[in-house]
Amino acid sequence: MNNTKQTILDIAMNLHRIGGWVLDGYSINENKIKVFLKNTDVYLDSLSNLPDKFMPTWQSFSRVYPILVSDVKNNAENLLTWGNILTHRSKLLD
Repeated sequence: MNNTKQTILDIAMNLHRIGGWVLDGYSINENKIKVFLKNTDVYLDSLSNLPDKFMPTWQSFSRVYPILVSDVKNNAENLLTWGNILTHRSKLLD
């Protein structure tokens, strides 16, 4: 597996975890959520030169991600959905 695909899958997993923790109770999981959001930002910053066939997905995600994290308490379902989308679309990175 290449590094780019692994990073996308790491982002997807973090979105799944964050979404699940929000659903389980934001207040009891707030510290974990904040750590994983910072970790996800590091992954996002590390990406460059994504393949053209992945760009439509990446551009859509890049537009919505700041909105999701600005109100993470109310976006659990969307975080989970984007985790699924990125996991599925990572196949384009093979």
